[in-house]
Amino acid sequence: MHAHSISPIPVSPAADILPGEVFGKLINLSGRRRFTSQRLVLYAVLAAQGKSDGVAVARSALTLFDNAHASLLQKKDGLPGVFCEALRQAYFGALQGDARIRAFSLLAQRTLDAIEGRRRQAAALLEQLVELTTPLLDALNAITAVYEEEARRHALLLEKRRRAVMNDIDCIAREARMVAFNAQVIAARAGEAGREFAVVGGRLSDITGQIDALVRQAMQ
Repeated sequence: MHAHSISPIPVSPAADILPGEVFGKLINLSGRRRFTSQRLVLYAVLAAQGKSDGVAVARSALTLFDNAHASLLQKKDGLPGVFCEALRQAYFGALQGDARIRAFSLLAQRTLDAIEGRRRQAAALLEQLVELTTPLLDALNAITAVYEEEARRHALLLEKRRRAVMNDIDCIAREARMVAFNAQVIAARAGEAGREFAVVGGRLSDITGQIDALVRQAMQ
């Protein structure tokens, strides 16, 4: 897959919460684009200087580069695609990250073809590719920063939701303790007839104690 156009993808609702491992994959793929772009250019230069496997290594890097980009943009295989407005702006807005990445990929393909075919324009194409590398790297770094910031934002949101759930559980536990206490009071007043209330109250007390322990553990 080389430098084919990918249309802007609808942004997922902001309320969607992505697992931490998904962000790990996204950041890894974004970093892979940076690494493979540099490796590609390095081996293209070496190939132009006569290194025998230079073109093959550069083509392999280009394939990894293209595949990583496609995986980041397309919503499939457990990855969310362009899931927020910040990424949509980075890829298709002012930064034009997608257009820059595809232009780099296309130029890289043309350059490698020219080097392999020993064409006269190979040197000029390679010079263009090298010149394009720094602005591309700036764009890739900016996009990676968006993924990292979104990972931090999602982590904070997950923590907020987790604490809200724990607070709800704590409220339920307090209500359950009150029911247990009332059951024990009724059992004490009813004497022998209230024995079943005493059993229920005692069991409910045990359960609320376990809930309290779980809440404390989760909050830590």
